[in-house]
Amino acid sequence: MPQSALGRGISYVLDQWTALERFLGDGRLEIDNNLCENAIRPTAVGKKNWLFVGAAEAGQRGAILYTIVESCRRRGIDPLAYLRDVLTRLPKMLITEVPSITPQAWAKAQRQAPDLKAAS
Repeated sequence: MPQSALGRGISYVLDQWTALERFLGDGRLEIDNNLCENAIRPTAVGKKNWLFVGAAEAGQRGAILYTIVESCRRRGIDPLAYLRDVLTRLPKMLITEVPSITPQAWAKAQRQAPDLKAAS
């Protein structure tokens, strides 16, 4: 016997109950994923252009680069300036220094840089 519209609605709510509780319990969570969808839209629109990139690992590498670029944009960082600085410094860095070049740490260091110059 087919389920009524009300029955389908109640089933949907019950299926989403855990996610709803999580959303209501943590004020940092967004109710939707519009920010994420808007960030990946340019990639999704152009994905047919990248179907024949040449190697299976290219998709993973592309995802890493897109993640870095979008992380920069969300923090108000110019992705080109960030990548130029980080890729220049990275070969000489120790593995223990890598956390200092995440977009968040990099932006914080950039904000503090004028204070360091004024103190010297």
